[in-house]
Amino acid sequence: MNAIFDRPNGLKRTSALSALFLAVGLLSANIPDTAIAYEAPVAQDAAAASSQRAHGPFVAAANPLAAEAGMKILRAGGSAVDAAVAIQATLSLVEPQSSGLGGGAFMMVYDAESGDVHAYDGREMAPGNATPELFYENGEPLAFMDAVLSGRSTGVPGVVAMLGMAHKDYGTLEWRNLFGDAEHWATEGFVVSPRMAGFVNAGRGQAVTEWATRYFTKPDGTRYQAGDTLKNPAYAHTLRRLANEGPSVFYQGDIPEQIIAATHAQPRPGGLTLEDFADYRPLRRDPLCRPYRAYVVCVPTTPSSGVAILQFLGMAEQTPDLAKGKDSPEAWVALGRLQRLMYADRDRYVGDGDFVGVPVAGLLDQDYMASRAALLPQINGPVEAGRPTGSSAQLSDATLEPAGTTHFVVVDAAGNAVSMTTTVESYFGSGRMAGGFFVNNQLTDFSFTPMEDGHPAPNAVAAGKRPRSSMIPTIILDREGNLVGAIGSPGGSSILAYVAKTLVGVVEWDMTMQDAIALPNLVVRGTMVGADSEQIPANIRDALGAAGMEVRPNATETSGLHGAMWRDGRWDGGADPRREGVALTQ
Repeated sequence: MNAIFDRPNGLKRTSALSALFLAVGLLSANIPDTAIAYEAPVAQDAAAASSQRAHGPFVAAANPLAAEAGMKILRAGGSAVDAAVAIQATLSLVEPQSSGLGGGAFMMVYDAESGDVHAYDGREMAPGNATPELFYENGEPLAFMDAVLSGRSTGVPGVVAMLGMAHKDYGTLEWRNLFGDAEHWATEGFVVSPRMAGFVNAGRGQAVTEWATRYFTKPDGTRYQAGDTLKNPAYAHTLRRLANEGPSVFYQGDIPEQIIAATHAQPRPGGLTLEDFADYRPLRRDPLCRPYRAYVVCVPTTPSSGVAILQFLGMAEQTPDLAKGKDSPEAWVALGRLQRLMYADRDRYVGDGDFVGVPVAGLLDQDYMASRAALLPQINGPVEAGRPTGSSAQLSDATLEPAGTTHFVVVDAAGNAVSMTTTVESYFGSGRMAGGFFVNNQLTDFSFTPMEDGHPAPNAVAAGKRPRSSMIPTIILDREGNLVGAIGSPGGSSILAYVAKTLVGVVEWDMTMQDAIALPNLVVRGTMVGADSEQIPANIRDALGAAGMEVRPNATETSGLHGAMWRDGRWDGGADPRREGVALTQ
């Protein structure tokens, strides 16, 4: 496995933003120089400038035990990546409905010393025997939940390999010292949170598989409730092995054998093999970075949907109604219409760029974004995808992405930062367990319909392919390439809308991060319009309805936004009140 942990190549901080974009290799010829201009900073003492740069410790995560595990690593002199390992190990135990060692992730890393930004891809991979008809039976696509609960839904987990790669690049503490809190809580027991208890007692789907039933049933035959103490000795054993033997223990030997055995069980056994695990590699990719107002926003490239949020922001800059503020019906109508445009293009064109052509440069072309934004006044319903340069006829893919994801942000004392979104896909993944953790159902993020009217879906299943993801962990820089913020969210396909709303709140409406996170969510994707409807004022609901966006309660996964902006020498941080997260500073 050592070959997968080579040294990084990534985005470098330079004195000019144009050079920064050229490092990414995606600077559009149609972006004018004025789009990347910035005001030169006032000269100041180097030591004073350094002290003003963003630094930690700062942690925002979806469970207090996980946030504290990360903060403890930072207090011990660990890096942001060290803390990320500890947070993920703990979340796998205390928030198993959302993420785990049996899942995948995308992670953005900012290196304060060099100004490098790196995008790490730990997305799950389809087995070598997968075909476009993976989720077909008797010539027809399976019902979605039948596919989720099948052994076919699990891809090779990538989060452990990804964290191992990032730790080799940016870890400062020894790997074996990063799992102590998670192992302690697994051995001694942790208190079940109300949100976890709600999923444990859902009475359906993954919560009632044979694996979940064994884990979540007390000796008296009843299910664990909020406030009960739950132990997981099998997970503690897995963590001890992972700590002592390193990331490779997840890709060779008996741990992958346990995962494979779980996926080969009925119903509908899957096709994972030991060879698939041996072949898995995390990827260190160049990030996508584009200017947005006074900032530069950096996100992962495909198979993440990072290009979509950058397209949204590029269109938002050309939408004057957004400047009318958070209380303006016109601003909320513009927000919804921009989402319709963003999702139409994302659903049509984004897939695993290692397998299909994704017109990234065309989608982010300044003239193309302007032409799309010009459509806003006439949008009163679903819209067609545009035709950016480099695109070809594709099948629009409205793949379901159910609940089961989390996001966290870490900044260490040196100013290094991590923004990481991590998932097992649906809640408790496939409902199958190995080694005390749930295994993912990530392959149901592929399109169930690989072809229609002769047009291929860019997100069709293929051997060794990674499914499209809506996860978009985000790093925010100033125009000189210094860290000023980080944000991300769970939410399935709604992640794009959640992050877009919050960035508009922080940047366009000058809100604090916490207030922007707490703003009502609005999700407009094709014919689907969902929102925190009771929180939206009547005049805004009426305006949305008149513009073809009649507000209904949000039926997708709730947001779990965590983020921060560096303001006035401190972190303006926020944790989503819809979940159980916290934002911690020393």
